[in-house]
Amino acid sequence: MARPDEDGLIARYFAPLAGPGADGLRDDAATLTPGAGCDLVLTADAIVAGVHYFPDDPPDSIARKALGVNVSDLAAKGATPLGYLVTLALPDDWTEEWLAGFAAGLRTGLSAFGGHLLGGDTVRAAGPMVIGVTAIGEVPRGGMVRRMTARIGDRLCVSGTIGDAAVGLHLRGSSPPAWAGALGGADRDALIDRYWHPRPRIALAPALRRHARAAMDISDGLAGDLAKMLKGEGRSAEIDLQALPLSGAAGRALTAAPGVMTTLLTGGDDYEILCAVAPESLDALLAEAAMAGVPLACIGTVTAGTEAPSFRDASGQVQRFGAGSFSHF
Repeated sequence: MARPDEDGLIARYFAPLAGPGADGLRDDAATLTPGAGCDLVLTADAIVAGVHYFPDDPPDSIARKALGVNVSDLAAKGATPLGYLVTLALPDDWTEEWLAGFAAGLRTGLSAFGGHLLGGDTVRAAGPMVIGVTAIGEVPRGGMVRRMTARIGDRLCVSGTIGDAAVGLHLRGSSPPAWAGALGGADRDALIDRYWHPRPRIALAPALRRHARAAMDISDGLAGDLAKMLKGEGRSAEIDLQALPLSGAAGRALTAAPGVMTTLLTGGDDYEILCAVAPESLDALLAEAAMAGVPLACIGTVTAGTEAPSFRDASGQVQRFGAGSFSHF
């Protein structure tokens, strides 16, 4: 059976996901009207086969990840998702079975995260598959939470657990590390699932707007992203490693191999939220996060200084991780 052309592909797999303003994906553009008194918040991230995911990862998981990494940026800005533009650059060996799975994953992601498919593009890739997503959200006017506005003395908090996806990536690879043998099947599955399926903290967005001085999502590793947040202005940070929220599975990996701590802090793909909050607002933020069902842990303090953030272990020893994050270049 011949594969559909571009129009047929869009009509079969993506038009059923289109939201209001998209005209069934039959036009070259869509319309989007934010709520009264709101600003639009826009972000764009792409994922590339062999760089951000394994080409043989499940197609529905790839789609959910492509959406999730963008929604995580919206959540950190305090925004509510409205819609998405998806560009899909397909290599020559794409199949309808793969595309059906990808579309199913998009549907699942849209249902979980909110917002609608508004448009995009499908093109032929000369190299590996590339999936680009532009996510559009809204915040009350002037309410977006910026990244680099933390102040000395602010407390630093992170949502969820740190390092699961980075450990899961090692387990997903063709040569799992020696310490992987210390983990049971349930732990392995949980960690790989965190790598496949980011959990954007949309429920935390309203509390961030009310209480956070600065926020960003952790995509390239806590150590490096924290350094980015504090770059310039004479700011650094002191982090208590004992306060770092770890899942049971990541904790068992760390017990088996203490060197895993570097992976937890620098490996990336957490898609949790890092935020700075004034000390007098900390309790309110923690309480609202708990009410929203989002675990939030206070892990340190913004300090004066120009060195990379310091991470203090239980013995009082200080570690620094320099750049400490994934880099494309």
